[in-house]
Amino acid sequence: MNPVIVTTTCPSLEEAEKIARLVLADRLAACIQIYPVRSMYWWKDTIESENEYLLSLKSRRSFFDRLALKIKEHHSYEVPEIIATNIEAVDRSYAAWLRAELTVP
Repeated sequence: MNPVIVTTTCPSLEEAEKIARLVLADRLAACIQIYPVRSMYWWKDTIESENEYLLSLKSRRSFFDRLALKIKEHHSYEVPEIIATNIEAVDRSYAAWLRAELTVP
């Protein structure tokens, strides 16, 4: 199945929840956690520091392109973070649940 964790950040809880609901409705992720974070990053030759909301989306590698497109369609950032990290090991029962929930829409 090649499970991945896809991360992105949003400037508000409302935007994070909107994206999460849209992604879940399309079954592009089985589960999404939303965390408040403080991010520091380079943007246009300046170090920025902002409060953001980090989304941790459990998905499969084959969904990444569609998932990235869905995030970009509803994201307010010019260049949103959209990063997939391979899951090296996963509990069998959780993997079975992921497979069942991540059906091809």
